[in-house]
Amino acid sequence: MRAVPGRRESGGRYGLLLLVLIGTYVFSAFNGAHLTTQVQILLFAVVLLLAMRNSSLPGRWPLIISALAVTGSAGAFAAAASGAPGGEGAAELWKALMLLMTAIVVIRRVLAKRTVTVQSLYGALSAYLIVGLMFAAGYAAIQQLDTGMDFFANNQPANTQTLQYFSFTTLTTLGYGDFTAANSGGRSIAVMEALTGQIFLATLVARLVAAYRPEPSRRRLPGDADPEGDEDPA
Repeated sequence: MRAVPGRRESGGRYGLLLLVLIGTYVFSAFNGAHLTTQVQILLFAVVLLLAMRNSSLPGRWPLIISALAVTGSAGAFAAAASGAPGGEGAAELWKALMLLMTAIVVIRRVLAKRTVTVQSLYGALSAYLIVGLMFAAGYAAIQQLDTGMDFFANNQPANTQTLQYFSFTTLTTLGYGDFTAANSGGRSIAVMEALTGQIFLATLVARLVAAYRPEPSRRRLPGDADPEGDEDPA
């Protein structure tokens, strides 16, 4: 379908999604309660639903994925509330799966847009935060399911806050060294996350920033209606 000149593309608005993600990160970083996992399940379901609202998937796929997100999140919430390591591990895996789907939907929509706007940048930043939260959920799943060994070396505590901190320092390749994975599985995933972060910044975000051009304001011609509602005196 050919674009109509002067017509904006529909969909692809990610300002609200970015705000929800930032709020989720701040809540998880400063809340030490056990309810963090359950609240994150609900917030990540909202994140996926917001992404589906802007998706360009054909047919009934947005409705199907949204329905699965709601029903799966209800099951994951119940599993996390049980308090059993297996239930909490399954909940963390569900969180990672939801975030993976959200990242795919957002990146697909951003790359499909013919022009790069500020919403494209919001979408790319949202996807970057989603990737960091997704890996943090993956680390938490390893911690819960592998009960025979601590995730971090030197008996460092592995909770939502430290795993999220470790994920984002790995994603950005800061590598402070205060938290390191103890087993080979965690180390392998950490390497994958570091590579993902570098590729993401060097390709998608850099490309979008380089191609971004602010939309020029439409020049008002004589005879056009004034924005305030008055006619142009000319």
